[in-house]
Amino acid sequence: MEFFLTALGLVFFLEGLPYFACPERMKRWLEEILRLPSAQLRMLGAAFMVLGLLLVFLGRRHGVR
Repeated sequence: MEFFLTALGLVFFLEGLPYFACPERMKRWLEEILRLPSAQLRMLGAAFMVLGLLLVFLGRRHGVR
């Protein structure tokens, strides 16, 4: 549970950082995302999920905590 809360906290921090650091650029970027086709967004989401699982697997396998 401690690992999960740490990972979740890190996710929230990293998700919030661009909005804090450069909010105007994030607004423009989000407008661009809205123009992408749903299929392209779905593929991008799937790629990030696979990358995330791969990083967790590698971290756990090599004892990185």
